Amino acid sequence: MPEGTTTETANKLTLTESCAQRVKSLRELEGNANLMLRVAVSGGGCSGFQYGFSLDDSIADDDLTFERDGVKIVVDETSLGLLEGSEVDYTEDLGGAFFQVTNPNATSSCGCGSSFAI
Repeated sequence: MPEGTTTETANKLTLTESCAQRVKSLRELEGNANLMLRVAVSGGGCSGFQYGFSLDDSIADDDLTFERDGVKIVVDETSLGLLEGSEVDYTEDLGGAFFQVTNPNATSSCGCGSSFAI
């Protein structure tokens, strides 16, 4: 797939309306309409892999973007292999406010939901 390709294929990576709204509000707070939510997977965490979230306004050569309601999420090809079919959400509850991933590829995850095993 060409670099920086935008795809909305349902079996790749999707984001919820709540996630899109939160990224929109963060863009306003930061004063940068080009910010995107970067989702990455790295080794570590209590279950083997861990999710990472950051705001980014650039797209690397190996990144793919996914969009909803004018908001983009960016993920590198390597991470996408572990995230394929996942949904990125934003949740606010008594425990705090956070981005979270519902990953159908995960065979187990830790109690906090920030790390997983495949």
